[in-house]
Amino acid sequence: MGLRRPGAARRPQLPGTDPGGTAEGTSRIGSRALTLWLLLLTVAVVLLDALTGNDLPLIPLLVVLPALASVFCTVRQTTAVALWVMLVVVGSRIASTGAFWDVVFLLGFTGVASALGVVACAARIRHATEVARLRSAAVALQRQILRPLPIVTRQVCAHGLYEPIEEDRFVGGDIYEVVQSSHGTRVIIGDVQGKGLPAIGVGFAALGAFREAAVREPELTAVADAVEDAVVRHNAFSAETGEEERFVTALLLCFDGDDRAQAVNCGHLPPRLLHDGVASAVTLHRTSVPLGMADLGGEARVAERVGFPRGAALLVCTDGVTEARDAAGGFYPLDERLGRWAGREPEQVLAALQTDLQSFSGGVRRDDVAVLVLSRPQEGESVPAALPGPDERSGPG
Repeated sequence: MGLRRPGAARRPQLPGTDPGGTAEGTSRIGSRALTLWLLLLTVAVVLLDALTGNDLPLIPLLVVLPALASVFCTVRQTTAVALWVMLVVVGSRIASTGAFWDVVFLLGFTGVASALGVVACAARIRHATEVARLRSAAVALQRQILRPLPIVTRQVCAHGLYEPIEEDRFVGGDIYEVVQSSHGTRVIIGDVQGKGLPAIGVGFAALGAFREAAVREPELTAVADAVEDAVVRHNAFSAETGEEERFVTALLLCFDGDDRAQAVNCGHLPPRLLHDGVASAVTLHRTSVPLGMADLGGEARVAERVGFPRGAALLVCTDGVTEARDAAGGFYPLDERLGRWAGREPEQVLAALQTDLQSFSGGVRRDDVAVLVLSRPQEGESVPAALPGPDERSGPG
């Protein structure tokens, strides 16, 4: 299934530019269709104008055509429409018996209105291009923060679903990452307190620390401590700039090819095990405080072992799933619904969950949604090599 994210799989095309890169923009209506509609409307207006006579002149109504064309067409097409309208108006008034200044006023008004239509079209395309460039930059930034899914390593294949609460953004306050290392595959899924750009900044700091520590540290608890330090440092910087300090609830997992995985829970939701057609919540007995709040906990974080038998999958998610509400205010029954799909493939589970969650909440989301389904890679799937740790990079002394 992979990550549900517009523009993640291909380079986004900028509105206002055609595939060949021309500067005049793309049209929502083809040239042939535009010509046909232009002729039909012109004939209709001219005939009605002839029928009504001088008592009710309708030719001036043609000035709306350049304005309409500026919304849907390119600058070249809009200019052609404007010139056509001027030609029709001038041609219809050459033999006019009306007052001289009435004809001059009509021609002047038509010229000004047509010119404004062309200017409006150029401004629309320029604005759309600027917005598209900003969205393209957001896509590039998003690809640095959250990698597209699925991600395949030696030990696991991670399929996922990611839906920020703000649809015009590609990244929200939820984070995830999957790193292949010489110590196994390390996975993190987390939820940053709050929303908006400050939350994204904290999430980026946590992800950067996790990517380095996942390769460097042999113990999963040490990876969690490294991410903790990064969040604390980011909070210290935020305090200096007047921003609110934030914490991150997170679940860290490590897969080394065994039938059990390691887990360090930092105030996050426990995983769900999908095995033999049954879905069950995994009980974690040692849940520590969220990342960024270790000074309040007083206890060192502890790694626990969780079952990961052959043919099983672990589903991890953020509270955007479990805290979704229906029209009556009831919470989403995740465990009950997962029981219906436990025997399906990871992509099918995610598709069913996405559809059901949308239907349950009536399309109203109150929080970001992030879900990972972690299973063993299938035969034939390409597996990247492990990133070198500090010892491998340093070489012989």
